[in-house]
Amino acid sequence: MKQQGKSTEQLHRINENIRGVKEVRLVGENVEPGVYPIEKALEIAEEQNLDLVEISAKADPPVCRVIDYQKFLYQLKKREKELKAKTAKVIVKEIRFGPQTDEHDYNFKLKHAQNFLKEGCKVKAYVFFKGRSILFKEQGEVLLLRFANDLEEYAKVEQLPILEGKRMTIQLSPKKLK
Repeated sequence: MKQQGKSTEQLHRINENIRGVKEVRLVGENVEPGVYPIEKALEIAEEQNLDLVEISAKADPPVCRVIDYQKFLYQLKKREKELKAKTAKVIVKEIRFGPQTDEHDYNFKLKHAQNFLKEGCKVKAYVFFKGRSILFKEQGEVLLLRFANDLEEYAKVEQLPILEGKRMTIQLSPKKLK
């Protein structure tokens, strides 16, 4: 826990750790925004019992905010958490076939794939070759291409069938519905 605090202090210099600058651009609540000498900015923060936190060190002059440092860290974590929640999570569902998959089994797995694609998941279908069934590579490829063709209205092919060891895989991603 302490290591995390140290890394954030390295990102944001506070109070007396702001060195090597003569003046800073001050922003924050209860502060008149503007460019102040570093001593005056520290004095303003001290009067309000708050910290002077360097927000942007690369700016000329550096931008500092008068705020409670713990509150500032809390706001940063909260913002990062919100951004993380907004990112889309890609779920990949796998469907396994044998080289001589029956018609009924094929249709059953096709319906599952349609449901997965409607939910917005990617589908990775593969034919697993056991023992000597590797001789039926063409049958596996035909099966996967037929599978992709039957799902044409729900998905687009992301990766054509390729053989990786004893598996031949195809990857499908859902189409955007209008």
